[in-house]
Amino acid sequence: MKTNKKQHSKKKTVLIVCAVLLFCGGFYFTTTNAYTFLKGYAIYTFNKPEVAAESKPQKSTPVATEAKDNEKEAGILYPERPQKGDVVGELYIPKLEKSLPIYHGTDEDELEKGVGHYAKSVLPGEKDNSVLSGHRDTVFRKLGEVGKGDLLVAKTEAGTFTYKVRKVRIVDADDRTVIVPKPKATLTVTTCYPFNFIGDAPERYVLVADLLKTELN
Repeated sequence: MKTNKKQHSKKKTVLIVCAVLLFCGGFYFTTTNAYTFLKGYAIYTFNKPEVAAESKPQKSTPVATEAKDNEKEAGILYPERPQKGDVVGELYIPKLEKSLPIYHGTDEDELEKGVGHYAKSVLPGEKDNSVLSGHRDTVFRKLGEVGKGDLLVAKTEAGTFTYKVRKVRIVDADDRTVIVPKPKATLTVTTCYPFNFIGDAPERYVLVADLLKTELN
């Protein structure tokens, strides 16, 4: 009897220890970079590019249509500016056959969900420098395969904007030249570098692309 009680007590202790370890492991997973990594990796892995198709015409009043036409003639692509955390559109990278969501802002809240749009830069398609950033170990894990001559396609409510990479740069992490204004419509895409670096990477991998084609909605 005593032997059975000891075995029962030992099993109970083992179960309690396992439960505590599982709880601690789950807490660690949800409060560290492991969760962010897996969430970002899922975005990169399972987001598939949308097949181009003719969109159904939307019903609109003559006044609304006229206002929209006037905005286009005036060069206004975005009458309403996005708020922090809003979805701006998506970035399609033909070389990688990946389509990634773009969020307005580059705080961790935005970067853990997809590609972040630097809020102080213009939006895709507008004249000047539109800056996008993402984590190298999640959404931009294969960005190093994209280089000079490759295309980057930004799809937003204003239209589809195709850019061609003109230059690849490797700069220091604190280099601010990636966000400086440009004389023409430019898309700058940046991520940490080297890609296999453990910890806070000391450099940035930067793609500088010029607007090649505009298709307004």
